[in-house]
Amino acid sequence: MQFHQHGYVSGDPRIKPAAGTGIGRPAELPDTMDVLIVGTGPAGMITAAQLAAFPLINTRIVERRGGRLEIGQADGIQARSVETFQAFCFAERIITEAYRITATVFWKPDPADRSKIARAARAPDDTTGISEFPHLIVNQARVLDYFAEVMAYSPARIKPDYGWEFRSLSIAEKGEYPVAVTLVGTQGEGSGVERMVHAKYVVGADGAHSRVRESIGAKHSSVHANHAWGVMDVLAVTDFPDIRAKCAIQSEDGGNILLIPREGGSLFRMYVDLGEVVEDGVHAVRNTTVEEIIAKANKILHPYTLEVRSVAWTSVYEVGHRLTDRFDDVPLAERGGRLPRVFITGDACHTHSAKAGQGMNVSMQDGFNVAWKIAHVLEGLSPAGLLATYSAERHVIAKNLIDFDLEWSTLMAMRPEDMEDPTELENYYVRTFEFPAGFMTQYQPSMITADAVFQDLATGFPVGKRFKSAPVVRVADANPVQLGHHHRADGRWRIYAFADEPVVGEPSALSDWAAWLSGSAESPLLKYTPAGGDIDAVFDVKLIAQQDFEGVPLGRVPSLFMPRTGPFGLIDYELVYATDPLRDIFALRGISRGGAVVVVRPDQYVANVSPLSDTVGLADFFDGIMVPRR
Repeated sequence: MQFHQHGYVSGDPRIKPAAGTGIGRPAELPDTMDVLIVGTGPAGMITAAQLAAFPLINTRIVERRGGRLEIGQADGIQARSVETFQAFCFAERIITEAYRITATVFWKPDPADRSKIARAARAPDDTTGISEFPHLIVNQARVLDYFAEVMAYSPARIKPDYGWEFRSLSIAEKGEYPVAVTLVGTQGEGSGVERMVHAKYVVGADGAHSRVRESIGAKHSSVHANHAWGVMDVLAVTDFPDIRAKCAIQSEDGGNILLIPREGGSLFRMYVDLGEVVEDGVHAVRNTTVEEIIAKANKILHPYTLEVRSVAWTSVYEVGHRLTDRFDDVPLAERGGRLPRVFITGDACHTHSAKAGQGMNVSMQDGFNVAWKIAHVLEGLSPAGLLATYSAERHVIAKNLIDFDLEWSTLMAMRPEDMEDPTELENYYVRTFEFPAGFMTQYQPSMITADAVFQDLATGFPVGKRFKSAPVVRVADANPVQLGHHHRADGRWRIYAFADEPVVGEPSALSDWAAWLSGSAESPLLKYTPAGGDIDAVFDVKLIAQQDFEGVPLGRVPSLFMPRTGPFGLIDYELVYATDPLRDIFALRGISRGGAVVVVRPDQYVANVSPLSDTVGLADFFDGIMVPRR
């Protein structure tokens, strides 16, 4: 963490000095704003946290509740989400308090006595090393708390405006703030009072029953599994031996349980199979009592018993899968004719079962995706056409998620004897691991994701997929670090220059590329960095050498990789890296020894791979994304 660039800091370095709209930020909701976010769930809060990095953008987030969420429904945090938390600087802290999943244990009817269950298999959670971060379980409310802290400590000083419920919106054809939003107070003296505000953009993160979605006329398509589950977070005494392990439990005739240990050492969650839902029987099954769910759980767990001492939270739901036809206000027939002003994220545009642990995770990626794009447009960095890529990218991902979840939830509800292969459930879990871990997302070519023409130069960084971190050594201090961990959620693009074989500072393709990027009129660095701004304001450019740290002479490194920034013109020493001799990043990620350039979007996805010699291609790529500032 760097925090002395603007002068000595003696307090908490996470708390940034207020700037822009954060100076004297009014406590009351203003009449106009740049961005209005509706809903403080995971999608809404990560959207606000990302926009908080842009203090000149007036962002407000409203919530109908009177205060923070105390008990969240979601609890599964996939490794991809923890990578995202690292960008917001709270991964280590949330890992400390969370429960870590290392394996899933599968229980099935005992072949010797099928009225009882017996342990059948144990599948490791990650056998491939797909991420250096773990799979976690932690209350959704705590995730929101961390994002709230990021917002409050940011220069923009964003805090949720509680006690406001979204009612409706309309979009004018002209005007600086074309989206008129009607809100109604839900708390205290303002309860029932209507209020109209105007925004340039609105993000609907208001859940499965989204009124923002209804206001823009987006349509849900639904698939119901006609299967109900009771879910409970409980404190209990039991003789079941794997109570502190994630378990998929299939009984002979009592149904199934998905058991998830929770953080804190005692709490655990059970998804208890309540069976098929008859036609028009949804309301009846939702009246299932806690006592009935506990009795059902004990039947499934036989010969083990479960004595519930306290129930922290419970719910009953029918498995349903819903996907909205579009994720913004532009009807499908008008695509290309006008640009969006309103966006929907998370459960507002896709819902599915809870048992694959995807809802909160995919929702956060929705918010991360749309937020930096809105910021780029409002900051004048990119044309408004960038906003059309949100729905185009995330709709495909949501469709893939629902297809996966249909298979997974169907398997979870099946009896073992109804499967062609009795090991199908655990085999499917292992076979599809990359998807629920959050790493199957691969964005297709667009204005922000190039064709993979030069993919062979960096095979371990597939274009369109998330940038997979790897160990390197920082040259200035010989510290071993993870390269991807220095990607902050600050809205900047990352350009990784992987050097060719000559020692850094000697004539080479890298030297020529660095001279071009720092001096050519066609350089994205010079064309798109605002006049008067630090040279790293838009692009974070890093060097990774093939030699170990002793073989990289820091004094001969091109100045591009040691920029002077801030009011004191201090040198940034954290942009030059060497290989770890024991875990060479060039070998780990299939990077050409002739060098390569890897461009990564603000949301951590690889946007382009090119040779060091293709400066024209790099310039053309950013010409399609950015607006010249000089």
